[in-house]
Amino acid sequence: MMCAGIDSGSRTIKAVVVDGGDLRVLASGVADQGVRQCALASKLLDSVLKNAGINRRGIRRIVATGYGRDALPFADMTITEITCHARGVHHQRADARTVIDIGGQDSKLLRLDAGGKVRDFVMNDRCAAGTGRFLEVVAARLGVGLSALGKLAGRSKKATAISDTCVVFAETEIIGLLASGETPANIAAGVQVSLATRIASMAGRSRGDPIVFTGGVALVPGMAEVLESALGHPVQVARHPQFTGALGAAILAATGE
Repeated sequence: MMCAGIDSGSRTIKAVVVDGGDLRVLASGVADQGVRQCALASKLLDSVLKNAGINRRGIRRIVATGYGRDALPFADMTITEITCHARGVHHQRADARTVIDIGGQDSKLLRLDAGGKVRDFVMNDRCAAGTGRFLEVVAARLGVGLSALGKLAGRSKKATAISDTCVVFAETEIIGLLASGETPANIAAGVQVSLATRIASMAGRSRGDPIVFTGGVALVPGMAEVLESALGHPVQVARHPQFTGALGAAILAATGE
């Protein structure tokens, strides 16, 4: 029998289906989040199953996680994204000791023990300046897509110092920088550095190697390298980083942990 995990995030919904025996990933998919979270998540799961030729009756258990997990009544149970990201990363890399997850609405730093359990964690869910939303706002102001922001930053000669830590004020600051002749590339690089510095501040001195980077922001080109510089430690991007939470949820559904 098969099991499914659904990560209902603030910006996107992810679904992963695994074999209940050997935990192989059989199918996965992603869709934009919206107001009708339950309908969107159910539609995504149906689409993922159909594309993989899997009958929904063959799904033994569904675990929901993420920001909107409580809005999915068709799930058999809900588990926090902290636990799910830890399980998903441990499944891919058993020696991981630190997980950095930067999503659209929050950022998390998890410290894992040798068995992949969460020893402790730090979470930023109060200020958008430490999340993917910050990058989205800046990308829109600079007239590029989020995926192109990293490429733009890669052309920077010198990262601009971004002094404001609030998204609203930072956007105002960026308008002023553009008006003064600062290049979009330098501003983009400065914003990446600002975000990475916030994460490094969350981490403090207590972090273990290897460090694994997950979440949608991990897909932004150059972001892992900027994090490495801020942390002073190597950072590995998880395989399919956007799906780590859904993968962990699917594995927990299969193992009953």
